[in-house]
Amino acid sequence: MPAAQAAAFIRALAEATPEPKPELDYSNPFTLLVAVVLSAQTTDVAVNKVTATLFAEAPDPAAMVALGPEGIGRHIRRIGLWQAKAKNVAALAQLLIERHNGEVPREREALEALPGVGRKTANVVLNVAFGENAMAVDTHIFRIGNRTGLAPGDTPRAVEDGLVKRCPPELLRDAHHWLILHGRYVCKARLPECWHCVARAHCNYPDKVAGPTAGRTKAEVIQE
Repeated sequence: MPAAQAAAFIRALAEATPEPKPELDYSNPFTLLVAVVLSAQTTDVAVNKVTATLFAEAPDPAAMVALGPEGIGRHIRRIGLWQAKAKNVAALAQLLIERHNGEVPREREALEALPGVGRKTANVVLNVAFGENAMAVDTHIFRIGNRTGLAPGDTPRAVEDGLVKRCPPELLRDAHHWLILHGRYVCKARLPECWHCVARAHCNYPDKVAGPTAGRTKAEVIQE
């Protein structure tokens, strides 16, 4: 996809949602970091349900360390991979105290050195908490980049690099929010809702869905 077409695609999303917001609940960089770690392979809705009580009891690294993996687990056992996530959250809170005076670092290398934190999580924190023009590529954005032709790539990093290169600089900070929301609610994995996509005119997906019943059997439509 040419850079001008990619820019038009992203501008269409921007015009439809001028002020995109993260859907994870958080109150500071630390709770944002924890929420993003917990969101791996889990919906934001599910994470928000468990962090409501977790953050009430442990809003900072010291309190999280005091809870420990077992105490954290009491709050988050309703989400996937909760045992491993509880251990990672306790360990990253401890490292924040030991290495960063209890503060979330603003450097990518330091963030990615924390347990449970990869490039995507680091990009979210850098973008949302610290205002950097970082592009966090999750499964939704990876799908959109390849499906639409916006930024094809075999790896999340390749899609990230393509999006950063094609996105208008002034829109880069919010672009990952627009793309995540678009993938979550419109350009869905199983049935993209192309019939109300605001960026449809700029999309190269060859199998655009014509309407809400396209590609579905009569029985499926009736059952719904």
